[in-house]
Amino acid sequence: VQLQASGGGLVQPGDSLRLSCAASGFTFSTSGMAWFRQAPGKERDFVSAISWSGDRTFYADSVEGRFTISRDNAEKMVYLQMNSLEPEDTAVYYCAASTNTDYGDYAILDYEYNYWGKGTQVTVSS
Repeated sequence: VQLQASGGGLVQPGDSLRLSCAASGFTFSTSGMAWFRQAPGKERDFVSAISWSGDRTFYADSVEGRFTISRDNAEKMVYLQMNSLEPEDTAVYYCAASTNTDYGDYAILDYEYNYWGKGTQVTVSS
């Protein structure tokens, strides 16, 4: 199993970034997918999640209205479009996958996910 996150970088407040996660080694099209992030010295936090079909999405309050999660099952990719970035968004962003056939009720909880990628750094600074 591989989850390869990319697209991070150093940007200024108000800028946008699009993170990508390439998945392989498991049945992507029936897996829930999510993004979590971990800032220095802090615990890992939920950012956003999407059901296998894309019909359900979940967002942390801190990113609602600024971030958009999407997926392409044909390409086995999940994306996180991040707009109006703030310094508080600075963190390592991790892509995660859940093969739980009853995915949804616990989508915001990290123990729902059985596969994790290595993360991509996002730094928002002027």
